[in-house]
Amino acid sequence: MKKRIFVIAVLLVVTVLVGTGFNTKENHDFSAFSTEGLELFYHVPTEAELTPLLVPVNPQFNLFLGKTYLGFKEALGFKESRGDYQIVNDYGYMGKYQFSRATLRMMGLKNADNFLFDTRQQEAAFMAYTSLNKWILRKDIKRSVGKTMAGVKITESGILAAAHLAGAGNVKKFLRSAGTNRFEDANGTSIRYYLRKFSGYDTSHIVANKKPRII
Repeated sequence: MKKRIFVIAVLLVVTVLVGTGFNTKENHDFSAFSTEGLELFYHVPTEAELTPLLVPVNPQFNLFLGKTYLGFKEALGFKESRGDYQIVNDYGYMGKYQFSRATLRMMGLKNADNFLFDTRQQEAAFMAYTSLNKWILRKDIKRSVGKTMAGVKITESGILAAAHLAGAGNVKKFLRSAGTNRFEDANGTSIRYYLRKFSGYDTSHIVANKKPRII
């Protein structure tokens, strides 16, 4: 009997405590709360501190093309225009590989108005011009590759790059004079420099073509 009375008494006490503990009006009224007179320590970051966190991080990729044909044309395109398809230089040379309108007309492109905005056409023009230069210089390539002229070892890719810079005729003069007949373009870039810079790429699959056409 005493045990039962004790249990009932405990339950009544718990009931009273629970009922009064969740009385929000008495225990959870923060309307009169103030921080006046308190020593507060906090730090709100400035905009400058947040900026590095807001800038998206772009992953960096380095594509290694090696001494392939793709590596050859991309390296040459970067040297000519930093790979910009829509650039026109002070002398009127256009696009990634810096073609003149006269050279494009020679390869069948009569209207070059859309040339800067047609990347496929520019790539086709590069292949066509390279195959033409290979045909013009076919005998000089056969005679000169492997030799050293003006301190530069001659390779087929170097010859084709130099022809892109100076024209096949000037490269022919350089090779047939063993490097004594030299050429520099309006920016001071020489055949010798291109022969060295673009040496050793694989351009073997480029087919020499006497009359290439830009498709």
